[in-house]
Amino acid sequence: MTGTETAPRHEKVSARHTFRLTRPAVSGVVRVRQLVVCGTLAVAAFLAFCWTMSVGEITIPFADVLRAVAGSGDSGTLLVVQEFRMPRALVGVLVGAAFGLSGAILQTMTRNPLASPDMIGITQGAGTAVVAGTVLGWGSGLGTQTLGILGALATALLIQALSWRRGSTGYRIILIGVGVSWICTSATDFLLARGRELEAQAALGWLFGNLNGRTWDQVQTLAWAMVVLVPVALLLSRWSRTLQLGDEVATALGTPVQPARVALLLTAVGLVAFGTAAGGPIAFVALAAPQIAQRLTRSAWPPLVASALTGALIVVLSDLAAREVLPDTELPVGVVTGVLGAPFLLWLLIRVNRAGSGG
Repeated sequence: MTGTETAPRHEKVSARHTFRLTRPAVSGVVRVRQLVVCGTLAVAAFLAFCWTMSVGEITIPFADVLRAVAGSGDSGTLLVVQEFRMPRALVGVLVGAAFGLSGAILQTMTRNPLASPDMIGITQGAGTAVVAGTVLGWGSGLGTQTLGILGALATALLIQALSWRRGSTGYRIILIGVGVSWICTSATDFLLARGRELEAQAALGWLFGNLNGRTWDQVQTLAWAMVVLVPVALLLSRWSRTLQLGDEVATALGTPVQPARVALLLTAVGLVAFGTAAGGPIAFVALAAPQIAQRLTRSAWPPLVASALTGALIVVLSDLAAREVLPDTELPVGVVTGVLGAPFLLWLLIRVNRAGSGG
């Protein structure tokens, strides 16, 4: 009788010890894989960053570009690389990283792989503000960057206010955001139709997402924003992971659910606001980068650092393709990301529908 009673107990103890030994081992494997993936993505992004500065009307050998990045080389190469090409390349890296990080925060917070700033209206709100300033002259003295930031922040506050009902949920944020995005898109179309031809063309050039003519001033503004917002996003990452488990579980684990959701939303909006102000509303980067990074790392949620590096790589390579694919024609980088991102969105929608997830 005693033997029959102790056997299940031994099985439970054995299973408990197996779980304790297996879980850290699996977690360690995931961490190692994430480090390897992040290292590979960082190297790939740096090589793409240098490659995009080596091609153009004047082709510069890759080794000379590396020397110019380090601050050495002849004066002509330094002038072309550091003054003309590096600001554009750096803005591409920073914008891609900001969009990838913002998308990862939103997708983790809402537990929905379709949540991204360009799906819930944040980038559309920034675009409406810039077009209104260009066409109507409202706040035109503030400049494109400031208008884009103000438009994104105002749109985020509107979404949060409309989705608030004794707190907000990721599901309501997405639904309200989709509606707000269409309102902003319709308002932008109306403003473009009302504006004069030159004003409309200037606004359209920005709306497609364009890195042409970027300067060191834009690099500096975006870099300072990233210095502030990236550490905040990393500090809040624990809250975003607990929110993935549901509000009740997150509360039981000590997460202040509503303050956490507001803080994460504001951080994501800040990243996309400064990124959009610098490079325009580049489509699909914030949607695709976290999903690609999640599959590369095989993690349960989009990893922040890998998502940022993936976004940087996507934007830099897309900008290179926009400059080189068609001879004598320079496309906006947003056209390339849109062409690549639309099939990815269709695939993601099919996958989410088959899995019965995403809500």
